[in-house]
Amino acid sequence: MAASNSTVQVRVQEGVLWVDGEAYPLHNISHVGQRVLEVDKGAAWRRFIGRAFLCLVIGAVAAAIFGNVAGFLAVVVFGLLIWQLVKVIGRPPVYGLVLNTSGTQRDAVWSLDHSEIQNLVFEITKAIGRPDAAPVTINIKEAVMGDQIKQYGPGSIGFAEHSGSGDIRGGR
Repeated sequence: MAASNSTVQVRVQEGVLWVDGEAYPLHNISHVGQRVLEVDKGAAWRRFIGRAFLCLVIGAVAAAIFGNVAGFLAVVVFGLLIWQLVKVIGRPPVYGLVLNTSGTQRDAVWSLDHSEIQNLVFEITKAIGRPDAAPVTINIKEAVMGDQIKQYGPGSIGFAEHSGSGDIRGGR
């Protein structure tokens, strides 16, 4: 995920929830919830072990045939595998605001800060109960911008771009 952080403004005003440029009438929202995306560390370790074993076997064979240069190359590749593992495992969880409107579930905002999303769920739920309440504006400072990968079953469905607010756009 090519993620970057920016600020997304969320406001409730005159019976409408605004997430940047996306509008959700409060009377259409049937459910407000949260979602968390975390790295599957077990899968990352399994992938690393498989690749590391393959690297060591091919590196040993290449070093026996071609000498020290191939051995040095195998050590460099092994170092890159370790760097990739550390990078993947070090990714923080990403928390999302989920809105159900008219039978459609939408991921409205993603943030690295769990308390921002919890506060947002509380404020939106409160606004749904009292649509005539004073306007509320919340700035999500740790909004996550970037691509989100959703895969179902054994085959990939491509990638989905996400701007940090609104729903995702698919691609291939």
